[in-house]
Amino acid sequence: MPKVYFVGCGPGDPDLITIKAKKLIQKADVVVYSGSLIPSQILKMCKNAKTHDASKLVREEIFNILKKNAKKGKNVVRLHDGDPTIYGAIREQMDNLYKEKINSEIIPGVTSFLAAAAALETQLTLPGVTQTMIITRAEKRTKVPKREKISELAKHRATMIFYLSVQLISNVVKDTLAGGYPKSTPVGVIYRASWNDQKIITGTLETISKKIKEQKITRTAIIIIGDVIKPKSYEYSRLYDKTYSHMFRRAKTKPKA
Repeated sequence: MPKVYFVGCGPGDPDLITIKAKKLIQKADVVVYSGSLIPSQILKMCKNAKTHDASKLVREEIFNILKKNAKKGKNVVRLHDGDPTIYGAIREQMDNLYKEKINSEIIPGVTSFLAAAAALETQLTLPGVTQTMIITRAEKRTKVPKREKISELAKHRATMIFYLSVQLISNVVKDTLAGGYPKSTPVGVIYRASWNDQKIITGTLETISKKIKEQKITRTAIIIIGDVIKPKSYEYSRLYDKTYSHMFRRAKTKPKA
């Protein structure tokens, strides 16, 4: 049965591509890629492939390229930035291919929020602060279910990660404040995480909107909100605590009563 590979190529730094993704790109006959979101160094790995810029195509044209070439027995790669499963619109592509009796395989990639966290040198889940991450986006042309309104999600006071939302930073701030975050909550905005022109802007919910507008950042940025960015205090992990036993190690001392 013919197959199309949905390949995540990582957040930008070509060294962050997985070995499997690199091998598939190098042996591909046809590559449909996500426009300027794919670094030129990764496109150069398409040694013998005919490439198509998806940013210049509509849905039906993309489907047709994938379908036609897969049925010819060619090695077909649909190349996505980051990881294909996060805001990648792959479900509709795979469903339509399946109707044509064409299988799909997803090759995961390093997604941009992880590169953003690395740039901030932060830990997104931190004992004593939060054990939860919420990944979402601000509403604009793509509607968000009512139960997923930012002000509702913000009530958890977890680490919040926003894709596709930096142009709506004022709305994000307003809604997270409405949900219960204090104005002093730390915020990090990472523009083009892991690219050579990466920018890191930090502040608080009170100051970040002005800073982003001053930097004129309107796209290709991740927003991270939460106390994990600049924690006032936190707890050490119990996994390596000398009083903690697990299947690989016994406690070296007894916990204090």
